[in-house]
Amino acid sequence: MAMVDLAKYNGEFTASSLTAISERQGLSLAYLEQIFLKLRRAGLVVSVRGPGGGYMLFKKSHETYIYDIIKAVEVPIKATQCRGAHAGCQASGTLCQTHGLWAGLEEVVEKFLQKTSLDDVLYRTVSAHEPLNLEKTPSVYSSVGVRIY
Repeated sequence: MAMVDLAKYNGEFTASSLTAISERQGLSLAYLEQIFLKLRRAGLVVSVRGPGGGYMLFKKSHETYIYDIIKAVEVPIKATQCRGAHAGCQASGTLCQTHGLWAGLEEVVEKFLQKTSLDDVLYRTVSAHEPLNLEKTPSVYSSVGVRIY
């Protein structure tokens, strides 16, 4: 929400203060300070000091992808508690029956977020993406007896 707000209010050309973002979005200023520190470290925003200071997008909003924002603020994109393709989910060390299902969902979500820019969200064109073609990319989990394309 904060990054879309930044894009909307001239974050590519002029700085926007965290106080202004906080007021517009109804988000805690302390929370935004933590988030923007991570975003700055990841190179997604730059800080501007002085009067009229705040934050600006490092890249143009159509070049800033939601996946990169989520990764920068360290939000896991997980549909399950499974530990991975090769680690067993169950106490016995085996994979659960639905492991391939949830792993496939995570793959689709990640690909979608990698193609979705701030502009897509800002201008509500998120659904305008071409459908993800998963047929060309077999899942890494196909070896567990479940094929996800």
